[in-house]
Amino acid sequence: MESSSKGLLTQVTQFWNLLDDLAESNPESYQKFIHQQLKEGKELCAAPEPQLCLQTRILKPKEKLLFINLCQWKRIPAPESATHPVPLSIGRPEDISETSDVYTVIDVAYHPDVLQAAEKDQVKKDQLIRMTMKCIEEQLQFSLSNCYYITKFRIKGSIQRMKQNLMGIQTNPADLREKMRNELTLEKIRSSTVSNSDQLPQLSLPKDQVSSKTACLIEEISSTEIEVEMKRPAYELKIVADQNEKPLKIELKVELPGINSVSLCDLSVSEDDILIEVSEKYRLYLNLPESVDTEMTTAKFIKEKATLIVTMPLV
Repeated sequence: MESSSKGLLTQVTQFWNLLDDLAESNPESYQKFIHQQLKEGKELCAAPEPQLCLQTRILKPKEKLLFINLCQWKRIPAPESATHPVPLSIGRPEDISETSDVYTVIDVAYHPDVLQAAEKDQVKKDQLIRMTMKCIEEQLQFSLSNCYYITKFRIKGSIQRMKQNLMGIQTNPADLREKMRNELTLEKIRSSTVSNSDQLPQLSLPKDQVSSKTACLIEEISSTEIEVEMKRPAYELKIVADQNEKPLKIELKVELPGINSVSLCDLSVSEDDILIEVSEKYRLYLNLPESVDTEMTTAKFIKEKATLIVTMPLV
C-alpha cells in the first residue's frame, strides 16, 4: 500500500513538472492542452440527452412491450471513421407498470454526431436502429420483433430516470473525480490523443446491406401510450433585447397548474431546443429560435402562480 502511494506521488510530481516545463518552453501548447482538458472535463460531466424513442416487442424470454430510448451523450466516443465500429452504451433494462400496462424500457446512448448523421438519412437511421436492436439482443439475451415504431415522444419515462440508468456510478461525485483523475495521465500530455472506446461495446454498420426500400420495415403498433400523451402546457416564449434592440436572452414562461414544487420538473436544454416534463402530467418540447448558452441557463419556479420561468442567455 505504501509503495503504491509513493508511486502515485512520483507520477503526480512528474505530471506537474512536465506541465511547468511545457508552460515555459511552449506557452501556446500549454494553453491548448489546458483548454482541451477543460473541454473534456465538461464532456465527462455532461449528461445524456434524449433523441428519439422506439417502440417494439420482446419476444423471448417473455413477450413484453419494449421502449428503446436513443440518447445522445458526449461521453460516448465518436467512431474513428466511417469504416470503424460505432461505440454505444446500453443501460440496464427496467420493467415499469402503469395501470394495467407492463413494459420494459432500455436506454441506449451514442455520440451526438452518430444520431445527427442518422437523422439526415432515413436509410442510415433505419440501419442504426436495427443494429441497436441487434446489439440489445446479443448483450441482454433477448429476442426482439423485427418491427418497430418511432413514437411521437422523444423519451419514455422521466429524463432523471434515464440519466441515472446510463450514468450509473458517474452520478457519484467522488467516483466522477476519480475517473477524471485516472484519465489525466502523463501519456495524454505527451501524445495529446484520447481514446475510451475500448471500454465500450461497439457495433459495426455494414455498408451496402440495407435496401433503400423501407416498406414493411416500420410497423405502427397500437398502444395506450400513444393514445394518452402528457398534456402540453400553456407557455410564453420571447426574446429579450437590450435598449439597442440587440437580442440578449430567451425567456420561457410555462404554466403548470397543480404543480407546487420545482423538484417535480425535469428540464433538458441544448443549444437549440428545450424539453420540459413534469411528473407524468405535462410535456413541452420546443425548438429554440436562437442558439443559447446552456451553462448560463437558469430556471426558477413561482409557487404562487405555478409557473416555471427558464432564462437562456444567447450564445
